[in-house]
Amino acid sequence: MLMRMANGEWRMANGEWQMANGEWQGAMMVESKVENQPSGSLVARGVRLLKPVFLILALVFVGLLLANQWNDLRNQIWRLHGGWLTAAILGLLVTWAAEIGLWRLLLRLIDGPLDGRLDFGAAARIWFASAIVRYIPGNVWQPLSMTVLCRERGIRAEATLISVVLIQVITLLGVLPLAAVYLLFTGNLGMLSAGMTGAIPWLAGLALGCVLLFLLRPGWLFGLLNWLLVKVGRPALPITFSSAWLLGLLLIGMGIWILWGLTFAAVTFAVVDLPPAQMGTDLFHLVGTYPMAYAMGYLSFITPSGLGVREGALFFWLEPVIGGGVATLAALAMRLLTTAGELVLAGLGALWGRKEKEKAKGKGQEAKGKSVSL
Repeated sequence: MLMRMANGEWRMANGEWQMANGEWQGAMMVESKVENQPSGSLVARGVRLLKPVFLILALVFVGLLLANQWNDLRNQIWRLHGGWLTAAILGLLVTWAAEIGLWRLLLRLIDGPLDGRLDFGAAARIWFASAIVRYIPGNVWQPLSMTVLCRERGIRAEATLISVVLIQVITLLGVLPLAAVYLLFTGNLGMLSAGMTGAIPWLAGLALGCVLLFLLRPGWLFGLLNWLLVKVGRPALPITFSSAWLLGLLLIGMGIWILWGLTFAAVTFAVVDLPPAQMGTDLFHLVGTYPMAYAMGYLSFITPSGLGVREGALFFWLEPVIGGGVATLAALAMRLLTTAGELVLAGLGALWGRKEKEKAKGKGQEAKGKSVSL
């Protein structure tokens, strides 16, 4: 089967995948209530209380990074190239479309055919409406928002939450082979390159070995994931993928990361005046380092959407190869573009959704009027 329980089989009942013992559904029904209950862990409470402090520290870090690189920023020739900016915007839209497509694919695998419940337009509106809440301290708001909005369209809450976890796992796993290739071809360990070049083959081998191991034994990946979920107070996932499906999803995730890297490169070329020869040299570094920096920001868990951490990671990886000033401006420009894009598309999605509701309401009133006249 494509998906199966670790200790049993899924069964189809009334058009929905269910567990034989019903434990998953019961666990997921209380998922949305977990965050409202007092945590029994002092560490969990402490982290939750400190997240606003981490947000302030992230903003301070970005300010210090700008101040530290101010001389380089002043001496660098900056510009805003319309062609490259257009390419960056198009790249961003294509990347987001690919992410939404992957999410819908996972929902179909988990919940069966969507049957018009969640077309691409509706999925995009939910995606961007949920994306902007990532900037609220706390890592529960985006999946909770997606769950509520999907439930309005007939998507089961447990299916949405499983899809959110899986898309994060697939995209993070997709970073490893790209990072290995980048390290082997460039030998760039960022600001640690001077003393750790001998570790590059080992790091690359470890990354590739993890991917190969999980592809050969996908059950081990889900076992590790479930162990982590239980440790943080989340219910375990009752599914796994075959090796073939995991490979296919991994390739999609890697493709999405390459799109992100190309978009970051276009943003850099839009704001930095570089000679064509240097653009070709820097392209590989920009595409290769962005997935690693993004993953580092995501895994930090301490600031909303990796704010400050991702920018610091980009500076760490790129300062030795393209300079601190260029790395700083490129990182901040990418953050500005993605945040602005999410806000604009979320706003457009809200307007479109309101228009659809008004249209549906009008049709309902019209049908009611016809029935009364009859």
